[in-house]
Amino acid sequence: MTVFKDQTAPVLTIDGPSGSGKGTVSTMLARELGWHFLDSGALYRLTALCALNHGIDLDQDADVAVLAEHLDIRFDVDNGSVFLEGDDVTRELRTEKTGEAASRVAAYPAVRQALLARQRAFRVEPGLVADGRDMGTVVFPDATLKVFLTASSEERARRRYEQLKGSGVATSYDEVLSEVMARDERDSSRAASPLVPAEDARILDSTHLTVEEVLETIRADLGKLSLR
Repeated sequence: MTVFKDQTAPVLTIDGPSGSGKGTVSTMLARELGWHFLDSGALYRLTALCALNHGIDLDQDADVAVLAEHLDIRFDVDNGSVFLEGDDVTRELRTEKTGEAASRVAAYPAVRQALLARQRAFRVEPGLVADGRDMGTVVFPDATLKVFLTASSEERARRRYEQLKGSGVATSYDEVLSEVMARDERDSSRAASPLVPAEDARILDSTHLTVEEVLETIRADLGKLSLR
């Protein structure tokens, strides 16, 4: 855990695999603290979706990286909407197809480098809550507090399956579990910024925890740093 010794805005990073609950927890904490919020996964999903929309081969890392550098995107903080080239793509970003494509392009070093400066630009006063997979290891290695939120693959698949079913998406639990496990393997074994906890991260397993219990643990850690 690193405490800032200068005037740089504080950062709380929450990393972890898909379905661990980090998006929900990060959003709630950012709202509660009155800090800015970065959903880094959305940037990779936007890059992937833009590539799909323009027929760019996802195996061509150089082409995808150029696209990432010039993304025309806008986040509406009031209602949580995300716009790509002027179109509201909030729902499209959360589909399994986009998620799968995002996991593929995120493995490219050139794409990660192209989006690095954009992510770091979110670090402004009064503070930032950054949700992702390498926030504490690569993007903000000097973060004030680092959390790695995880859960069993079965539980994460169950959560995702219930979410998709509630949205009217036809799928099966086995199919979702297979996708979760494949994404975990790809994210944790990639050469560029693999999904691993930072050495000084607080590791939280949310398999048997409620959202409120996870929040309480992080609140307590923040309280020790006198940031709340």
